[in-house]
Amino acid sequence: MDSFGAKGTFTSSGREYSIYRLGALESKGHNVKRLPFSLKILLENLLRNENNRSVFADDIAALANWDPKADPSKEIAFTPARVILQDFTGVPCVVDLAAMRDAMSKLGGNASKINPLEPVELVIDHSVQTDAFGRDDALLINRDLEFERNQERYAFLKWGQEALDNFRVVPPNTGIVHQVNLEHLARVVFDNNGVTYPDTLVGTDSHTTMVNGLGVLGWGVGGIEAEAAMLGQPVSMLIPQVVGFRLIGKLPEGSTATDLVLTVTEMLRKKGVVGKFVEFFGSGLQTLPLADRATIGNMSPEFGATCAIFPVDDETLRYMRLTGRKEEHVKLVEDYFKQQDMFFTADTPEAEYTDTMELDLATVVPSVAGPKRPQDRLKLNEVKGNFEKTFAGQIGDPNAGGGLISRVIGRVLGTPKQVPAPIPSGTASATGTPSGGSMSGSVAVMESPSDGMAGDAEVVHGDVVIAAITSCTNTSNPALMLAAGLLAKKAVDKGLRSKPWVKTSLAPGSRVAGDIFEKAGLMDAMKELRFHVVGYGCMTCIGNSGPLPVEISKQVNDKNLVACSVLSGNRNFEGRINQDVKANYLMSPPLVVAYALAGTVNIDIHNDPLGDDLDGNPVYLKDIWPSQAEIAAAVHTAVKVELFEDNYKDVFKGDDKWNDIQIAGSDTFGWDDSSTYIKNPPYFEGMSGSAPETVPDLNKMTCIALLGDSITTDHISPAGSIKLNSPAGSYLTSHGVSPAMFNSYGARRGNHEVMVRGTFANIRLRNQLAPGTEGGFTTYFPTGEVTTIYDASCLYQQEGTPLIVIAGKEYGSGSSRDWAAKGTALLGIKAVLAQSFERIHRSNLVGMGLVPLEFTGGATAESLGLTGTETFDLEGLSAAVECEFKTGKLLNMKATATDGTVKEFAVKVRIDTPQELLYYKNGGILQYVLRSLVNG
Repeated sequence: MDSFGAKGTFTSSGREYSIYRLGALESKGHNVKRLPFSLKILLENLLRNENNRSVFADDIAALANWDPKADPSKEIAFTPARVILQDFTGVPCVVDLAAMRDAMSKLGGNASKINPLEPVELVIDHSVQTDAFGRDDALLINRDLEFERNQERYAFLKWGQEALDNFRVVPPNTGIVHQVNLEHLARVVFDNNGVTYPDTLVGTDSHTTMVNGLGVLGWGVGGIEAEAAMLGQPVSMLIPQVVGFRLIGKLPEGSTATDLVLTVTEMLRKKGVVGKFVEFFGSGLQTLPLADRATIGNMSPEFGATCAIFPVDDETLRYMRLTGRKEEHVKLVEDYFKQQDMFFTADTPEAEYTDTMELDLATVVPSVAGPKRPQDRLKLNEVKGNFEKTFAGQIGDPNAGGGLISRVIGRVLGTPKQVPAPIPSGTASATGTPSGGSMSGSVAVMESPSDGMAGDAEVVHGDVVIAAITSCTNTSNPALMLAAGLLAKKAVDKGLRSKPWVKTSLAPGSRVAGDIFEKAGLMDAMKELRFHVVGYGCMTCIGNSGPLPVEISKQVNDKNLVACSVLSGNRNFEGRINQDVKANYLMSPPLVVAYALAGTVNIDIHNDPLGDDLDGNPVYLKDIWPSQAEIAAAVHTAVKVELFEDNYKDVFKGDDKWNDIQIAGSDTFGWDDSSTYIKNPPYFEGMSGSAPETVPDLNKMTCIALLGDSITTDHISPAGSIKLNSPAGSYLTSHGVSPAMFNSYGARRGNHEVMVRGTFANIRLRNQLAPGTEGGFTTYFPTGEVTTIYDASCLYQQEGTPLIVIAGKEYGSGSSRDWAAKGTALLGIKAVLAQSFERIHRSNLVGMGLVPLEFTGGATAESLGLTGTETFDLEGLSAAVECEFKTGKLLNMKATATDGTVKEFAVKVRIDTPQELLYYKNGGILQYVLRSLVNG
């Protein structure tokens, strides 16, 4: 439909294209010129997708007449142009598509019709970890171990790459999803058979927002929303508030893009932008390279915004040319945004915003963030004091390995004059385990050699045991990477070396980012400091730091030391980086190298020496810090369009390890019953080709969990390592998997049997139905036995007893995770009753066929005297659904206690949109889409 007459044409490079003009709304009396750039992209999306089903003319008018100060209340349907996945969250999405193909065949349809309806790209980047390091063959060893651990998952993804239309896989050892997206996959403008529109996307990683730096609107979502978008379903969202962030001035000498992003993160966290769009504008944009913009966009989740977008301008076009995009397409991008009056220049009028902030780039100073949160910014000279204050209760213990300030300074100044011997290169064995290695936990561990690294080094409080240049946030930025290389060269020339107790690593976000060190002549210096390339993936930033050398780990644990990591990543939450590390500091790549030289955070790195040169003179940070002119010269020398063209010409092909994976070509996947990684989920068992005429009432529900406020998806969703004595551990053991090969829940997301056993199993969960316990326990009421939530759910499902969860405020807050909803459904839970819900998790519950319910009138489980031991009847649900809630969404809940006492109270059904009602009637979004395809 085209109610506003927006469809028109324009010409670019001699070719005619279709366009949906925003200017058409101006002629209808809507002042859209005042709208922020990001809302103009949403407005075009509604104009182009108007259909009187999910997008109505009133929705378009509501967005065109946006009130910047109003609280978000109007819901719209956003249809992203594409979807991007990483392998941890992408595997279950592909598993569901494979399961839908099986179900389609059973229903008499054509399985090959099940494909993503929007372009989908999956980048395998989350599975490689830093086992080997500080050696020339570290990259190959880590790659071989990655393939050994993930063979089943990769074979499955390769089947998807060959069997599914509209689905492409970037194989392992290529780069981080967000950097590959920025450098190659992003279109900026789509040309779909002559119809042009802005590139928009959703991704199954919160840092999808990195591409906002390129003027592409997108953000991270849970797997269920991503699957919906893949299958052509719109993403439901509230018209957001937009905070404008004015940038002026220019970064001063000595400050980096990392310092800028940490400053922005601190400012926006203090401001409070959760759920809002943030949009950058101002004269400072002219001094900010695209890579710096992407660095800021990447950190959007850390300050809580939905997105952090920059407009399309001349810098966008320059970057597209640099990264090898075709000139005709670059011209199309320029012409399209100028046609829409959305191309940013110095003369562009300031848009209307909900609120406005300003930062003079000249005021940005060198900074780090930590030790536990990315928004806790510190000036360099504040790090030592912050460490001492934060851990005062632990580092003051005289029996915990020392750590006195004078002793630490003495260790730093005592840099050996003799260059340490190189670490033996070693080789990988036939199984992929490094020679001399051993198995510990779920990973192969490198036994650290005694000559040149670790050895007899004594570790004390504040020591840096991990120094990692990692994460797309900073490795996407050539200036930051080459600054690290220049600093390394200056340090090596003066005779400085990384301390022997530091586990060093360099994990570029793309092949290009790795090659620039070679082109600039800086890789040898990086290797001298043991910053060898260890892999192309998220690695340390995602928690794949790998184990510390055995002797270092032993000291840390035996002496209960506060050991530290320094990393150029975006997240430093406690326990995320490494189980042996209590303090984690985020910083720029050159500072990571500097702290590896110092070997400790317990110094004032701004003013104290990093060590002595070959003549015994102290060397300070200022002595080896590269100037902006030196960095610019290195970038000019090393960063060429040919690098991008060469590295991305066969980006979907993969290396020999990927191509050696053998699969059977078939429209349907050959499920292996013995697999513990990939299983056919039960979502479609017993499903008919048509939707049920009625939905069942929910009667005689038993409560399996009575929970408090702020139950997050971290509490619900399986995450982290799999414990031996857990239900998931028992399942794997029973299938012949040794504890050393358990891997993580993230790696096994394609196996619902593992994942359902880890749902509601987080150690931080406190279930009031099992008082005195921690983790996923409950009371099985028929016997009074306290058991795991999983085991109790199995017993209840055998009896045909539907289950309910009762909780407090903000249920399901945190990262939106598909398994928080999928696992809940597979446990036999039919309803969740809470005081309030996080929006995305509520929607995910409906997408899995559950009904979210809210207490009304300020009531709570406590105020109603509910103990969770009652039997619950939700009266009138079937009739209310059948009449599409025309009589309202308030229903009566009847709670019958064990003594027969009955309490009745009103609850609100939180099925919020007509589209969600269709999902619920069909038993979930996957069933709805499958039936739609079966029935044409």
